[in-house]
Amino acid sequence: MTRRRYSAVLLLCAGVLFVVAPVPTGYAETDQEPSVSVDLVKLKKGSLPRIISAYGVVGANPAAHQTVMAPLSAVVDTVYVKRDEKVAADTPLVSLGPSPATAAAYSQAQTALRTANELVQRTRTLLDQHLATRQELGAAEKSAADAQASLAAMQAEGAGSPQILRSPFAAVVTAISTSPGAIVAQGAALIDLVRLNELVLHAGVVPDQANEIKVGAAAKVTPLGAKRGTAGKVVLRGSAVNPQTGLVAVDVALPPEGFFAGETAAAHIIVGEAAGYVVPHATVLVDDKGASYVVQAVDDRARRVNVDVLVGDGTSDVIEGPLDPAAPLVLTGNYQLRDGTKLRPANSNAADGK
Repeated sequence: MTRRRYSAVLLLCAGVLFVVAPVPTGYAETDQEPSVSVDLVKLKKGSLPRIISAYGVVGANPAAHQTVMAPLSAVVDTVYVKRDEKVAADTPLVSLGPSPATAAAYSQAQTALRTANELVQRTRTLLDQHLATRQELGAAEKSAADAQASLAAMQAEGAGSPQILRSPFAAVVTAISTSPGAIVAQGAALIDLVRLNELVLHAGVVPDQANEIKVGAAAKVTPLGAKRGTAGKVVLRGSAVNPQTGLVAVDVALPPEGFFAGETAAAHIIVGEAAGYVVPHATVLVDDKGASYVVQAVDDRARRVNVDVLVGDGTSDVIEGPLDPAAPLVLTGNYQLRDGTKLRPANSNAADGK
């Protein structure tokens, strides 16, 4: 309602006093309370995943390691691969030739077999002449069989000729422990391999969070600096704290493509859900004391409500507190409002709860 002020004009004319009708003075006064235009958003029940973040380095599952070893004492002829090279199954890795000791042992095994066979023939002849017993023939035949087995084993190991050792599966070469011309002993490590399809992220979490992580939990793994993550799965949750880092080990299995051994990445592990009111992140404010709150529009007036933020993903938050379920939240302009401020909704649908 608007009130106007008027001034009466008095005229004295010929001794007679005239009262002229009031005229407006040009001054206007309003009694309408000022209000603030705001955007509102309805309260909605819902949930968001609870996530624990862990950081680590991509490496191999311990079970994915395999070392190619020298089957016998040998001389390294050629190394066909390089460190960090990706190789397919059956790829040549290294060629070996018999060492002098192996060649001598092989020659001795051949001689031993010939001698044993000759002894068998001679014993049979003597047996026919009744100059040897069947027991002696059996012993000779056993010696020949043993000599044959020894020679066959050496031949299988490559003692008789050069041999090429090949990759047993698709892999990455992680270490080469020899070089051409080297003489290696039987069982010496030559090439270290890691299966391509068994990479994991070796990460760690603080002990307070470790108990929430379960083997099989879904995770999203993102290399540092990358924009998109890749689905993974927790395959190990340690049961002890690393004394050097103070963290509990967590391994997350990765897909066979998209990651490099030694790469740093982050894993966002889903450990459950948080239920409450799901609200836009912009509706949640923090005061000077660090307390979180929102502003509700109750009967077109601002009302501050302290809340607890259960979880957030940067876009939305799950909150709980003494909220009026029917009252919308102030989305824009909320930081400048005080309790009781008159509000003027700019988006009527949210204000009506539609």
